[in-house]
Amino acid sequence: MGLMRLPSSLISNVKSFSRINAYRKRSHQRDVPKGHLAVYVGENQKTRFVIPISFLEQPLFQELLRHSEEEFGFDHQMGGLTISCQEDQFFKLTALLHIS
Repeated sequence: MGLMRLPSSLISNVKSFSRINAYRKRSHQRDVPKGHLAVYVGENQKTRFVIPISFLEQPLFQELLRHSEEEFGFDHQMGGLTISCQEDQFFKLTALLHIS
């Protein structure tokens, strides 16, 4: 299965969600540097990570977002973007994206 390019509207929605969430969760957003966003990763217990916004433009990350959107939509209990995958898989993906 090849990677699909996500429509720009999804990327815009993620960026808008991040801005809206920053207003709702200011105390948690203070440790998120400009150009980054907080995501919650895990299948059962969620761990918070701060990632560069540039990841949103990467096809591999877009595929991960598409699967997460199907599972969670954009209304998250954690107050941030939730990604359902194992943490070790997330580490491998982000390591690849940092190299690119």
